[in-house]
Amino acid sequence: MTTSLDQNTKNPLLSTFDTPHETPPFDKIEIRDYEPAFDQAISEASKDIEAIANSLERPNFENVIAALDYAGKRLGTISNVFFNLNHACTNEEMTQIAQRVSPKLTEYGNSISMNPQLFERVKQVYDTKEQLQLTPEQSTLLNDTWKMFIKGGANLLGDARVRFKEIAIELSKLGLKFNENTLAETNDFVLHITDEKELSGLPEGTIEMAAMTAKEKALEGWVFSLHAPSFIPFLKYADSRELREKMFAAYSSRGNRDNEHDNKDVIRKMTALRLEKAQILGYATYADYALADRMAESAEKVHDFLSQLLESSHPSALKEKREVEEFAQKAGFADSLQRWDWAYYSNKLKQEKYDLDDEMLKPYFKLEHVERGVFDLAGRLYGITFEEVRNIPKYHEDVKTYEVHDGNGDFLAILYTDFFPRESKSGGAWMTEFRGQCKEANKNIRPLVSIVMNFTKPTATKPSLLTFDEVTTFLHEFGHALHGMLSQCTYNSIGGTNVFRDFVELPSQMLENWALEKEWLDTCAVHYQTGEKIPVEYINKIHHAANFLSGYQCDRQLSFCLVDMAWHSITAPFEGSIQEFEHQAMGATESFSSVAGSCFSTAFGHIFGGGYAAGYYSYKWAEVLDADAFSLFKERGIFDAETADSFRKHILEKGGAEHPMQLYKRFRGQEPSIDALLERSGLKVKKAGTN
Repeated sequence: MTTSLDQNTKNPLLSTFDTPHETPPFDKIEIRDYEPAFDQAISEASKDIEAIANSLERPNFENVIAALDYAGKRLGTISNVFFNLNHACTNEEMTQIAQRVSPKLTEYGNSISMNPQLFERVKQVYDTKEQLQLTPEQSTLLNDTWKMFIKGGANLLGDARVRFKEIAIELSKLGLKFNENTLAETNDFVLHITDEKELSGLPEGTIEMAAMTAKEKALEGWVFSLHAPSFIPFLKYADSRELREKMFAAYSSRGNRDNEHDNKDVIRKMTALRLEKAQILGYATYADYALADRMAESAEKVHDFLSQLLESSHPSALKEKREVEEFAQKAGFADSLQRWDWAYYSNKLKQEKYDLDDEMLKPYFKLEHVERGVFDLAGRLYGITFEEVRNIPKYHEDVKTYEVHDGNGDFLAILYTDFFPRESKSGGAWMTEFRGQCKEANKNIRPLVSIVMNFTKPTATKPSLLTFDEVTTFLHEFGHALHGMLSQCTYNSIGGTNVFRDFVELPSQMLENWALEKEWLDTCAVHYQTGEKIPVEYINKIHHAANFLSGYQCDRQLSFCLVDMAWHSITAPFEGSIQEFEHQAMGATESFSSVAGSCFSTAFGHIFGGGYAAGYYSYKWAEVLDADAFSLFKERGIFDAETADSFRKHILEKGGAEHPMQLYKRFRGQEPSIDALLERSGLKVKKAGTN
């Protein structure tokens, strides 16, 4: 699509953002603006690249490596705006634009990594790096740039070069298609109940939300969906086993229904193309290709790590399953325990053992109170403040915006929060940026950070009340946000969360630890009606139940990791049954028999619609890091200023400026040990005399 200059001048995406802190002017952007903006920005960015490649100046770090980091700035801004909204507030027109634009962006990327003149200039700088007296951050950027070119096919010739480009374009389309299918499958299913008896066991708030959903759809009765705030409590509380099975079957078969939104062929194509891409570059598998730039370094190390965890977790998982089965039998359940029974009976067992249930805790976790508590936690640890502002354009009425300032008053970031599910939003929770942090011409460009959730919405009679799991999710995503907001790097491509995939989860999982700390809970866990602080006995119950089913939960995460590694360790294209493949991959973790129609892979967005291919193990890897890191806070005090300042200085501010293990050791003084995670999870007995 071509656009006249006159049209471009009226396109808000192609003008300097005349808004507070140059935030995106969402109130002025129209869908029709995106495609011409992309075309213009790609043209501008291509000229930037040509200028660097064809320069007559002698290649050096500034005119090649730093210049590449800066090139295409407008294109990066437009991409951030469009693709973030395509996840958080999309529609059919946007998905169609994404399918048309993605190949163009991939072609632009290929035009960089496969530009021979440009690669030669990069090579000249790289070959003289020992004589350049670079800072650690500059050395990292140079090494990252070199690897980007090599892994982007810079050394390829002839047919291999052409095929590599084709694969990149096709993969970009397939990733989008996978996410579109998953969202459609999630939105298409509704459980419509008109008989009040079928609501037996469900909490009042869940029922009220279902009634509100039915009203929105102009239906009588109650409507339940596959979105987390509806699906999770239904499986946990609904007395109707038949309806639990129906909900479970719908959720677990997303993308596996042999309809227009089926993802099985998408998976076969993506895994085959990823393998072909890796083999063109000389790697045996895609996992080998991906892990070359990770802390884990190799597929062998990942498998050893996962096996070590499984050896500790699986015996506990089997024991926990037997305990739930015996409890269910004593409660009068005569059938064989199935997956759709697990949440229901394990929750009842938890209530019996610990006198604890989400419904007891939710009144103390009003969203606004938790939000303020999370902000105050960041203030107490790092001295930063949050002030809601209403003069910044938003992309949806649910979004709130905050100015973030450092303890000395310096402006740090804009934070967008988007908490509630809607049909235009993907499931799950994530942190992202509309603009990353970097330094340009001695100016510190501060980031525009967003956290997106799918929490329970307020109803006519109740505010948004969070489950304890949702509280930890908030902390998790906010940990990512801190990584972005506190960044103090020079170069955009290594600032904030632009770090190794198996390091990026450390700040997020680290912050989750405060959810179990009374000192923090006392600041935010207040009954939404009475104002009473959460009782000490409730906090004690949370602690006592912290490792309830920890073996089973670890096994579940490991099953995802193993499926991911299996898909990306194939050495030939896979044409067989997706279900049988994943069942075999996760077999060592299984406690239940397989369910007909159930297929996890066909909705596994992290690896087929996101950036975690051959990287889902990162969550468990980061748990090792965070357990070891938080043990230092436990030793010195969870609000110890010196420890917090060290974590900020060596981890949060540094982004990807240096190798993550170097950064971690500067903070911790040692490499991490898996023992801290096993002890915290109750999967290893703590030795006497140890901290």
